Amino acid sequence: MIKAKLFIVSIVVLMSAIRGEAQNTHSKKPNILVLLTDDQRYNTIHALGNAAIITPNMDRLAKEGMAFTQAHIMGGMGGAICCPSRAMLMSGRSLFHVHQDGEYIPETDVTFPELFRKNGYVTFETGKWHQDKASFNRSFTTGDNIFFGGMHPPATGGQYRPKLNHYDPSGQYEKSFWGEEFSSVYFSDAAVNFLDKQKNDQQPFLMYVAFTSPHDPRTPPTWYGHSYTPDDVPLPASFMPNPLDNGELNIRDETLLPYPRTKPAVKRELAKYYSMISEVDFQIGRILDELKKTGKYDNTIIVFAGDNGLAVGDHGLLGKQNCYESAIRVPFIFSGPGIPKNKQSDKLVYLNDLYPTLCELVNIKIPATVETHSLAPAFGNGNFKGRDDVFFAYSNLQRAFVKDNFKLICYNVNGTCRTELFDLKADPVELHDLAALPRYKDKVAAMTTLLKKDLQEHNDFCDLDASGWGHPKKWSWDEIKKLNP
Repeated sequence: MIKAKLFIVSIVVLMSAIRGEAQNTHSKKPNILVLLTDDQRYNTIHALGNAAIITPNMDRLAKEGMAFTQAHIMGGMGGAICCPSRAMLMSGRSLFHVHQDGEYIPETDVTFPELFRKNGYVTFETGKWHQDKASFNRSFTTGDNIFFGGMHPPATGGQYRPKLNHYDPSGQYEKSFWGEEFSSVYFSDAAVNFLDKQKNDQQPFLMYVAFTSPHDPRTPPTWYGHSYTPDDVPLPASFMPNPLDNGELNIRDETLLPYPRTKPAVKRELAKYYSMISEVDFQIGRILDELKKTGKYDNTIIVFAGDNGLAVGDHGLLGKQNCYESAIRVPFIFSGPGIPKNKQSDKLVYLNDLYPTLCELVNIKIPATVETHSLAPAFGNGNFKGRDDVFFAYSNLQRAFVKDNFKLICYNVNGTCRTELFDLKADPVELHDLAALPRYKDKVAAMTTLLKKDLQEHNDFCDLDASGWGHPKKWSWDEIKKLNP
């Protein structure tokens, strides 16, 4: 009888140990928190050099982690650059391999939340999802205050009346509701609530928080504490009243102000833009504070990024459908376990390098469909070299190529082609076009050759040697969607 009791006690102790080991295995896996803003350009963080803006929580992440200061997007075929950018971020695919310009992610392209879900993570989303609903539900086990679409239209109330959804296991999402507060409040509320529910759960989580700010309509609230007047913000060094014709000057983004641009009007837009960035920063702070409150902050890899940039006055432009630095570079910061503190890298990287980086950091096998490069070597003591070059494409109108601190931009406007060349080290705001100077003739030729090679490798449909690149007339949306359906 005594032996039987001892045996039972031993079994109970063993099972408790097994359960404890399983919980410890879960807890050792780092959590993942991805914070994504909408239309935030690279130079809008105080800690990374913008003295005019107030971003204490983005600053906190930069000081506690590593910032990639030369992070680029690959572009898009239509005006809503955020759609392909987010599809590339989710899938690790390159620009000409996403479907319907990013609107659709097929089952063959496993998203990184979907992969983490298959590897034991609880996956949660709140905020903007610019892709199809089926890929959303494959990716996330749960979520709340979900916004399907590109922007909050002014006609229906803009940022103050977002059309939202609770998580629907069926994937139908037929019971949307209208919010009555600023969009960022709903997204941070959902994130905070999720973290509170997870505080005693040992299963690792991946949380994706996709804000719709600072995307227009730029109508920032003031209650959070940091609003700006036009006198608070400097005019862009590259300000000009009228832009050069890049083939896309009448798209919605560019109609928010009339031509010619005026200095007062641009400064008013910048003041609203900065106010919305500071508002997002405030909401990020709420999420970070809650993460600390749960005791899981130190075991969470945090990624902060923007989906694409925005001109807001640079070169006489307002939008993101151009090849200048303000449009194609984004903030990109990692912090958490295994990430060095208060470090910056100026090596060339892509935003969609996120996917393989997260996989390597948590030791999950990278799917064969992923085309981008892990940034994890940058977090070690080795010599991280980054990419040799990056390229950007927009419709059949613009192509750009960056290598060794030089940028080549090629345009195809109504079948007429022209080129710009900038020395980004000597001229970071791209004021001095060198393409026509005789001493840069060989540089233009060499970079053009390399750009053509890049376009072939990425399955670009344009041929820079053909008249009008083989497509002299601007592509319609129907043509764009047929490119890779």
